[in-house]
Amino acid sequence: MRGTTHRILTTLVALLALQLGSLVAPAWACGCGAMITRPSERIGVDREESAVHWDGRNETVVMRFRVHGDARQAAWVMPVPDRADVTLGDPELFDAIEELAAPERRDRSYFWPREDDWPFDTGHGDGAAAGAAPGGAVGVVGRERLGPFDVARLTATDPEALGTWLRTNGFALPDRLTPELRPYVERKWEYVAIRLAPEKRDERLHGELTPLRVTFASPELVYPMRLSRLAATPQTLGLSILAAHRMEPRSAIGGDRPEVTFSGRLDHPEGPVAALTGGAPAHLTVLEQRFPTPSRISDDHVLRTVADTPYRQVVYRDRLLTLGGVPAWLLVVAAGAALAVTAALLTVRARRRRVPSPV
Repeated sequence: MRGTTHRILTTLVALLALQLGSLVAPAWACGCGAMITRPSERIGVDREESAVHWDGRNETVVMRFRVHGDARQAAWVMPVPDRADVTLGDPELFDAIEELAAPERRDRSYFWPREDDWPFDTGHGDGAAAGAAPGGAVGVVGRERLGPFDVARLTATDPEALGTWLRTNGFALPDRLTPELRPYVERKWEYVAIRLAPEKRDERLHGELTPLRVTFASPELVYPMRLSRLAATPQTLGLSILAAHRMEPRSAIGGDRPEVTFSGRLDHPEGPVAALTGGAPAHLTVLEQRFPTPSRISDDHVLRTVADTPYRQVVYRDRLLTLGGVPAWLLVVAAGAALAVTAALLTVRARRRRVPSPV
């Protein structure tokens, strides 16, 4: 008995340790670029969400992160194809998009009772489906403090020099990031390096961070993803795109197939959505994508125009079919039983009539 109890306790402790470990697992990268913290600290990105507006010439990316862990500082770098302007984003933007793209909810009836329905359960349940080095190799375009963000906008002609500048100036990024920057240096992209530190001393990074808004010129709609190949844990990307037409990625770039969860025309955008589009009409496309094995990410997302087919998810709420508050199946069974009893009585009565009277 003691041996069994000991094994059970050991298993429970191991499972608890595994769960706690997953809560503070390092998120070495996020969809916008590499996110790194101090070696002794851990930061996890629960989810990355980005809203993107593209008018054919200029692109604006608004990023929001929800994080957990014990880190007091973190930094990441986002490659961009042209000179970028960086400001704080509107926290209400994502709530507004979520409301616009909310699934349609419908009721759906079923006939026979399920495990949550009487008589299988005592109650009635409703199922529901439910972010300059020596020699001039690095140029500093600008550096600003935006809320909790220290933002540096950089150019670079050498990935080694760029890595050195980042580490020298408080952006403690790992050596293994340097070779991943080479494709961007060769294409003459620029960089937005962001160091995130709470405004209060020794405060830990936790919860929903203030969105960042990054604007740059681009002849095509691109979302930087290549640096996410450094991630040590599976990544999830939520991407909301506002453009003249419905937009979808050209390829999965090493992740699961991107799923369109909403597609629809916004003729009169309002509030923070209108602020992002400049008040112009736009087609909203909402995408979800998982990257179970980040090391397979092969490139950045380049999105293309497709047919403006509208789409909205439908979430069904299953309800037991009732008539006058009584389950329909019970009425049918009762009616069938009554018919069976009636038929039996009629049969007995008919047989009695056929029995000849004694002489």
